[in-house]
Amino acid sequence: MSTAQSIPDILSAEFAADPYPVYRALREHAPLLWHEPTKSYVVSRYEDVARVFKDKESVFTTDNYDWQLEPVHGRTILQLSGREHAVRRALVAPAFRGSELQHTFLPVIRRNSRELVDAFRDRGSADLVAEYATRFPVNVIADMLGLDKADHARFHGWYTNVIAFLGNLAGDPEVTAAGERTRAEFAAYMLPVIQRRREEPGDDLLSRLCAAEVDGVRMSDEDIKAFCSLLLAAGGETTDKAIASIFANLLAHPDQLAAVRADRSLIDRAFAETLRHTPPVHMIMRQTAAEVELAGGTVPAGATITCLIGSANRDGERYGDPDRFDLFRDDLTTTTAFSAAADHLAFALGRHFCVGALLARAEVETGVNDLLDALPDLRFADGFAPEEHGVFTRGPRALPVVFTPVARRAAPVSSL
Repeated sequence: MSTAQSIPDILSAEFAADPYPVYRALREHAPLLWHEPTKSYVVSRYEDVARVFKDKESVFTTDNYDWQLEPVHGRTILQLSGREHAVRRALVAPAFRGSELQHTFLPVIRRNSRELVDAFRDRGSADLVAEYATRFPVNVIADMLGLDKADHARFHGWYTNVIAFLGNLAGDPEVTAAGERTRAEFAAYMLPVIQRRREEPGDDLLSRLCAAEVDGVRMSDEDIKAFCSLLLAAGGETTDKAIASIFANLLAHPDQLAAVRADRSLIDRAFAETLRHTPPVHMIMRQTAAEVELAGGTVPAGATITCLIGSANRDGERYGDPDRFDLFRDDLTTTTAFSAAADHLAFALGRHFCVGALLARAEVETGVNDLLDALPDLRFADGFAPEEHGVFTRGPRALPVVFTPVARRAAPVSSL
């Protein structure tokens, strides 16, 4: 196993400011690195990270989520394996694909996007992170679940605490305490709601989860609460950062922005390339069930592996000119970019491929279309250059833009 004392630590300020040179050094000089502060083996090359994610022999397990996720979410579908995982996934997956997504939830996505855009389209300036990206996915999830969007601030605070807990690689005790407190607060909020939906079901996702049954198995109140917690955190944080990043990338490349504005079928390409180039999640962990040879070294059984998605997605052995944002690149397959056959790693791969990938795609496609339609001449505010922030998850904290103001759409006139 390689070691490289000169490579900046993944917990260092230098790494947080710009991880990509560190990723390159890791791929070239330490593709398997023991990281003492996190007590994990770090892998950084595309081939190795993809192998971990696609493992079908149960060598690379999700047992790490017992300590990484369960303290804040409760026991989730991500911790399950075999038939138990297949049944639980079958219970929740229909809402995130096919006709259910198109006919039931796409109108929810469109309504929430347009409500947010209409709040600033006549102003000529906005912060696309604060006024759109951080609000849109959480509002969508709240609506899907039939929750009160007036509680947005609480939802946002909860998922921010959860993501901070997951990314607490340095072990800050205050971050740990806030994450554990969030689990109790969310349970106190959600469990009574779940019980009411069992008694008086509606047409929302929460009611469907309460009623869903596969092979005689139904989800308990705790199962549903844990899934909703996971959905808010994963669906909120990742889509938030994906939308912010796709606009940061397009606005930094005006020719590609113009191409997308002229041909909206290119949105999928822009999103797929954003997921490769600047993924919302930069690290995912796994745990070994047996000793295994990986990246030129040996990893013992029971070890934690930190898979650097942000590095693997910029591996020059897999992608040409990997540090260039190019939605026209020919080594990224758009048609499979939102499926378990993707050739980027932002949604992981294999049986734990992100169940919400198509929901994220629908949100991004809707959001990009609405923002481009409503904001002519969209560009960065004078003097602004986007900066990414974060280590575990990463994206712009702010995205101030200016555009030609357009009057809000008039409310439809009802005919009597």
